[in-house]
Amino acid sequence: MNVKKLQAEYDALLEKYDRALSGRAAAEYELSELKAAADSISRQDEEVRRLHESIRSIKHDMRNHLMVIASYLNGNDTEAAKAYTSEILDKLNSVHSYIETGNSLMNHILNEKLNFARGKGISVKAEIENLPFSQMESIDFSALLSNLLDNAIEASEKETAPEIIIQIAHRRGYDTILVKNKIGQSVLTEDPELKSTKSDSSAHGMGVPQIRSICGKYGGMCDFYEEDGYFCASSFIPA
Repeated sequence: MNVKKLQAEYDALLEKYDRALSGRAAAEYELSELKAAADSISRQDEEVRRLHESIRSIKHDMRNHLMVIASYLNGNDTEAAKAYTSEILDKLNSVHSYIETGNSLMNHILNEKLNFARGKGISVKAEIENLPFSQMESIDFSALLSNLLDNAIEASEKETAPEIIIQIAHRRGYDTILVKNKIGQSVLTEDPELKSTKSDSSAHGMGVPQIRSICGKYGGMCDFYEEDGYFCASSFIPA
């Protein structure tokens, strides 16, 4: 029996097996990506449906609200009219516009996180460009954006006048995400490396290693600084 021939056949079979295994792994990854995209679209549709239902409910009740206010005014009870109007405005303010970016995964993350922040009494401002972030795997983009927002939300819960600003834009060859949260005192003075895990310290240190790792994976960079009373966390991903 030719040992060399058997070895060559064995090597060929092993190579064929490796190719088949690699192909299966690629197919499984593609399937998981498709499932994640489908789940994201389903959640997005549900969020839009709930928003539309809230708006329809408010419109349906508006005639009755106006009649109540008119009755208060006709009776010269202006204080009651003001109080009732204030209640209506509070209800209207609780319904926020759905953010549509053209990126279904970004839509889901932004709307879920920002609605959660508003529910915590945090003021939110967003300036979003239509960017696909197609150079990133979905799981990495989700982790990056979620960590940036989660850190800002957790830190804002400790502030007396919490506010978060999100800016997503293309700048000088980079797709950038900037998340700013208002601070009453310096975070970097207490923890310049953002490594602290103490329960009474800033929440920013919790997701920083993952943010740095993801940016590095795509040849990008991140920066953490303070400016005009805000803690700023920014990521730069080559477009």
